[in-house]
Amino acid sequence: MAEVAYVSASRVFAGNPPVRAVDQLELDVADGEFLVLVGPSGSGKSTALRMLAGLEDVDEGAIQIGGKDVTNVPPKGRDIAMVFQSYALYPHMTVAENMGFALKLRGTPKQEIKDKVAEAAKMLDLSKYLDRKPKALSGGQRQRVAMGRAIVREPSVFLMDEPLSNLDAKLRVETRANIAALQQRLGTTTIYVTHDQVEAMTMGDRVAVLKDGLLQQCASPRELYDRPANAFVAGFIGSPAMNLKTVPLTAEGAQLDGLTVPLTRAALDKASSEGLKEVTFGVRPETLRLASGDEPGMELTVELVEELGADAYVYGSVRIGGQPERFIVRVDGRTPPAFGQNVKVAVRDTSEVHLFNPESGARLEV
Repeated sequence: MAEVAYVSASRVFAGNPPVRAVDQLELDVADGEFLVLVGPSGSGKSTALRMLAGLEDVDEGAIQIGGKDVTNVPPKGRDIAMVFQSYALYPHMTVAENMGFALKLRGTPKQEIKDKVAEAAKMLDLSKYLDRKPKALSGGQRQRVAMGRAIVREPSVFLMDEPLSNLDAKLRVETRANIAALQQRLGTTTIYVTHDQVEAMTMGDRVAVLKDGLLQQCASPRELYDRPANAFVAGFIGSPAMNLKTVPLTAEGAQLDGLTVPLTRAALDKASSEGLKEVTFGVRPETLRLASGDEPGMELTVELVEELGADAYVYGSVRIGGQPERFIVRVDGRTPPAFGQNVKVAVRDTSEVHLFNPESGARLEV
């Protein structure tokens, strides 16, 4: 059993005032789950991982692995294996020696080490490189060696701290697919840290979003995308990001320039109950479309067209309350508007509009 639990766990660094790098983190990870910690730089995600590894102190609360309190247990007693951003391979050792080094330190019999290394190498497609030194390998191969070194130890929990950030874009996509498939095969509880929300959404069973040391939301990738708990999660999850604008409310709905987006009576009543005269209005690029003919819409001036083949993203400015506001619209890649062109934009489906309290950022649940 390798459940992991953060129980009101905090890491506080000395200062004036003290810095709460991780603040009262409450998070349960199921046995065999692949959980991704994601957030911008300084959000506390790597600190939270290092607390679990025993590399950072837990100043408040507790850390549990397999139901056992390991808050004060040294790293070597936690039955975890960590894969870092840097490969941290010994340059004078072969791939096989690097992968089996931790087992050698444990006093594991040579034949058992050889067997486990061979099995891990086969999983990672490294069998033909076992006699090479790290300098003779590519970046992706070195990262696989670092993964193999963790696998042969057969830990209860894998911890991965931005392991793909040193790889080029194409190799990063390929390697993250391999890691996700490997984790499914091994069934080992895995906690993976990244600042790349696309990586988080494509790999994790669940994704925990952190900001300033505070957990914002932990849910499946689909739930994060469809029902973000607050404006921060809404703006952070999704590529391109959700359009988020603070707009006035009328009796009919949200008032954008040249376009009133109708809202349900429940949404309007909820806003009224919170005393809101305006809301933070969120809409994803795919929920917007180009309006036709005399259809009402926001007047958008095209400033950039990002062509991606089947789709294109149109970036442009709309005036809301007399101020220019940037919007992103996904359109058919075969017939995008041109730079400088003025187009009208409408909402494709009002059920996919997101509303947030402009002061607290919290989602208006209706």
